[in-house]
Amino acid sequence: MTIRVGVIGAGWIGKQHIQRLTHTVTGARVTAVTDIDPARAEEAAAPVGAQVLPDGAAVIAADDVDAVLVTSWGPTHAEHVLTAIAAGKPVFCEKPLATTAEDCLRIIEAETAHGRRLVQVGFMRRYDAGYRQLKQAIDSGRIGEPLIVHCAHRNPTVPESYTSDMAALDTAVHEVDVLRWLLDDEIVSTQVATPRATSKRFAHLKDPQIMLFETAKGVRIDLEVFVNCQYGYDIQCEAVGEEGLVRLPDPAAVGVRTAGQHSTEVLTDWVGRFADAFNTEFREWIAGIAAGTEPTGPSAWDGYAASIITSATVEALESGHVIATDLKPRPAFYGGAA
Repeated sequence: MTIRVGVIGAGWIGKQHIQRLTHTVTGARVTAVTDIDPARAEEAAAPVGAQVLPDGAAVIAADDVDAVLVTSWGPTHAEHVLTAIAAGKPVFCEKPLATTAEDCLRIIEAETAHGRRLVQVGFMRRYDAGYRQLKQAIDSGRIGEPLIVHCAHRNPTVPESYTSDMAALDTAVHEVDVLRWLLDDEIVSTQVATPRATSKRFAHLKDPQIMLFETAKGVRIDLEVFVNCQYGYDIQCEAVGEEGLVRLPDPAAVGVRTAGQHSTEVLTDWVGRFADAFNTEFREWIAGIAAGTEPTGPSAWDGYAASIITSATVEALESGHVIATDLKPRPAFYGGAA
């Protein structure tokens, strides 16, 4: 069975996913593409034999579209996801699910009213082999109850357009999602410390930042976000439990011994670091649609939680205070208490 996918948004990530669905994922075919720039849509659609349609609504309504992929500009996400729910079509939405809490809740209400999960949000780290091993070790009880988690998210550089709030909204959002999943726990408060700033940043940017989270079960999480570290793209995570610890493995790399040194390569961007995770994410999404099952990946509720927690983290950065996340109770539809 081939799942016919309509793509809304043909920017860089949209084109990457079109290629992934065409050449890497079995059982999928991109049949329709739209973008605010028709020439860009044509450029993405032509190589895969897809039709170009005028807008997202046309893509969702198309008879030869079984499922929808939303990779457009963030503020348009809610509109497209809501339209897909109304059409009863599975929809994969790259983060953010929506740019406001109100729109996230509208999506949750629409999906709940539909009575079946249709929405998956693009947090790819849950599909990374290392993170899955980390979760297996935590869930097995081998390290006892988790007490502390240490994390780092480092980029070599960022452009001048990168602002201090993006450290939470665009960078730490991935840790926020994967930590909630790893611990099966909710983040209830957040604060931000700003150490001495690196001289390698643009003057307007607060970098690095140390984000401190507390979960409902009392786990303390520290996350270093350092987006001008210079040396590479480096993702670290270590969970400390009552009886041991477990650490996220670095990507496999050969060790080179030469000129009196032993070295291993450090990746320089997120594309290489998480390429396999993206592939697994889409393989499982397509396989689930083909099997007629509901998506098991990050839900609309997870998209809402990430939005609320990262927005609270921005408030904590700006105010210098500890900020409660004030998440609404998780509905039973998404596995919350009845």
